[in-house]
Amino acid sequence: MPKHTIFVCKSCHRSSEERPENPPFHGEFLLDEVNNLCNQKFTSDEIEIQSVGCLWACSQGCVVAVSSEEKPTYLFVNLGVEKSAAALVEFMQLYIKSRKGAIAWEKLPELLQSAIFAQIPPVK
Repeated sequence: MPKHTIFVCKSCHRSSEERPENPPFHGEFLLDEVNNLCNQKFTSDEIEIQSVGCLWACSQGCVVAVSSEEKPTYLFVNLGVEKSAAALVEFMQLYIKSRKGAIAWEKLPELLQSAIFAQIPPVK
């Protein structure tokens, strides 16, 4: 079974606030939350969490991408630190169970319904 990857932009800062000069940024806090919750819910064979320097959606931070072989990639934007990690874990449970990775919009956790920015088709 291919591994599923969550990419968390560690340099993101909430777009509604001025970005501080030095870390920590909101993306790092979100990364910590995602790591903590995923470690409780998934095995290391199922999921990998990667921090990335930038996902190029700086005006819409915090930004997370989810990807796996032969499944679409999802890009989520404007994520808050507080509740987003739990919604991402809930999404990952659906994504991992789905053979083709296509999750209907209505099945997304409510918080992610407004945060979905793109569903990019898989490379075949």
